[in-house]
Amino acid sequence: MSSVLANVLPVFILILVGWLAAKSGLLKAETGDALGEFVFKIAVPMLIFRTLATAHFEGVSPFRLWSAYFIGVAITWTAGHLVARHIFKRDAKIAVIAGMSGSFANNVFIGLPLVSHIVGQDGLVAISILLAIHLPIMMIAGTILMESASAKVDGTAARSVGAVLKQVGSNLARNPLVIALIAGLIFNLSGLTMNAPIGMVVDQIAASASPAALVSIGMALTRYPIKGDLGLSSSVTVLKLLLMPAAVFAASWALNLPRDWAAALVLTSSVPTGINAWLIAQRFRSGQSLAASVISITTAFGVASVSFWAWVLT
Repeated sequence: MSSVLANVLPVFILILVGWLAAKSGLLKAETGDALGEFVFKIAVPMLIFRTLATAHFEGVSPFRLWSAYFIGVAITWTAGHLVARHIFKRDAKIAVIAGMSGSFANNVFIGLPLVSHIVGQDGLVAISILLAIHLPIMMIAGTILMESASAKVDGTAARSVGAVLKQVGSNLARNPLVIALIAGLIFNLSGLTMNAPIGMVVDQIAASASPAALVSIGMALTRYPIKGDLGLSSSVTVLKLLLMPAAVFAASWALNLPRDWAAALVLTSSVPTGINAWLIAQRFRSGQSLAASVISITTAFGVASVSFWAWVLT
């Protein structure tokens, strides 16, 4: 267990470094925003591009991988929704945010660095394949469910599924991660290779993704205080850190995924909640404190949950 903790701790220490730098005023909030933008638009896309451009996909099907992960998402999202509605007696909008907060892992800023550090190249391939559909599915599902919940709670007219898909599709078409995924796959299938100078530049930018992502998410955490709905927030935290990775673990075993792929999925499912849950809450003006609290609490306890699942996988 000590060796597992030694592998996991650096990830969360870098998050703590970012949090302390922002909280103490050593670095301004604008610096964190700029760093996060660099990570999202340049560093992580370059890492994804390099991973997929050089990956070997012979005989590999992504459908079992996607199925294993989203079985875990569906189970956890449903559990979060039911807990909010029937145990804590919250309305349908809060229930959607509870389900999303419990099942939307921070795969980009924490999952990728963690898997890179613990699993390695094969794990990065698995996460890159997952990211090809993770954001579209989660944002489409979250938006459609919140539109429906808003219609019930507020009496507003829900947009059609087609309108939601059009909006999300337009956003994704400009998303740097999606562009990097497509570019990496095209480059891989083309049979081209990068010459030494270009390859060195790509490698250096990709290498900056992990530390920069972790420091930037730490700085961003200062904006998500723990307040209100602590009972529900704590319950959703348990679902996120324990139920979701357990469900992904069971699904990966049942679908007989390769060991490295299963490890990558379980580890990334055990990481703290991503900020997209808060973005959905903010957009629909409901559940902001719940989403913010879950992000902060899952990050605070993330080192324990990730270490536990890394130990289980050894």
